Amino acid sequence: MKNHLVPKSGSKVKLQDYDPDFRGDYDKAKAVAETDQLQDKLENLQERLYAENKQSLLIVFQAMDAGGKDGTIGKVFEGINPMGVRVASFKVPSAEELAHDFLWRIHQQVPPKGYIGIFNRSHYEQVLVVRVNALEPKEVWKRHYDQINEFERLLADSGTRVMKFFLHISKDEQKKRFEDRLKDPEKHWKFSMGDLPVRERWNDYMKAYEDAISRCNTDYAPWHIVPANTKWYRDLVVTKAIVQTLEDMNPAYPAPEPDLDKVVIPD
Repeated sequence: MKNHLVPKSGSKVKLQDYDPDFRGDYDKAKAVAETDQLQDKLENLQERLYAENKQSLLIVFQAMDAGGKDGTIGKVFEGINPMGVRVASFKVPSAEELAHDFLWRIHQQVPPKGYIGIFNRSHYEQVLVVRVNALEPKEVWKRHYDQINEFERLLADSGTRVMKFFLHISKDEQKKRFEDRLKDPEKHWKFSMGDLPVRERWNDYMKAYEDAISRCNTDYAPWHIVPANTKWYRDLVVTKAIVQTLEDMNPAYPAPEPDLDKVVIPD
């Protein structure tokens, strides 16, 4: 079994090779402490990114139902200044969205310079849900892989760094999380009867995810396969990867106006 990593660009991904229970040599206390330290760095890096206003970061989250997208976003970005972060969630397209190409609604949510943009689901639904449910002919949805790569290349060339996370849970873990939602009245709203037919197509979705990751894992927009059965380890992996990417982007505070040391604030 492989642990969390970014697969080599151009390689064929088999999700059965990745252990969703992997936790390295971490226990919960160690992972939480390290995550807290990384969040302090993340807060500073996000402030510098916003102040610099020259580049942006797009973070894509994909997972099966109950995979932890909402929980990851909430935990990783707690304490971050909301002024510099935008979250977009992509559900069933509206009539207006369907009247355009599939990337039309996506492009409108790309973060402007200075911002971190977070996608809860994304343009990849076009090669996941659309593919599994045969909502388009195969010859149509197969073209979307190259179109997605070209779109992400455009973003990268325009100053938007792209990173993508597949939160990898097991089918058994999904069952447990569904059952937990059914037991807790305050979580009933999170459960949908429509989740069950999707679960029945688990193997079809795993194949679709494998192809999406394999065909759209590029140096300029890499996929991260995150072992996500253990929530505290998942949060650590995602936070660490985001901090490393922002450190590589190295945003800087703009130069101050001249003669600030001579300014006297009037009474």
